[in-house]
Amino acid sequence: MPSTATPVAPFIERREATPTNTNTGTTTGRERRQFANSHEHLSPEANELATAIDQYKLQHRRRFINFEEMLSIMKSLGYSK
Repeated sequence: MPSTATPVAPFIERREATPTNTNTGTTTGRERRQFANSHEHLSPEANELATAIDQYKLQHRRRFINFEEMLSIMKSLGYSK
């Protein structure tokens, strides 16, 4: 009797970056960001905020931030109402 089971494809972990060069450890994967990867088109003030947000996310290992976190970042830059 022939088997009716379909072959199962192996699991591929896509969250891990694939090294392109094992000697240098560089990867082909790009980090996904909540905002644009480049801040060139922003005003100096917006660029400062974007850089502060990126630093916060890296420091706290967060991919996305909420409004409370954004407000605390803005206050740390000297924003006041």
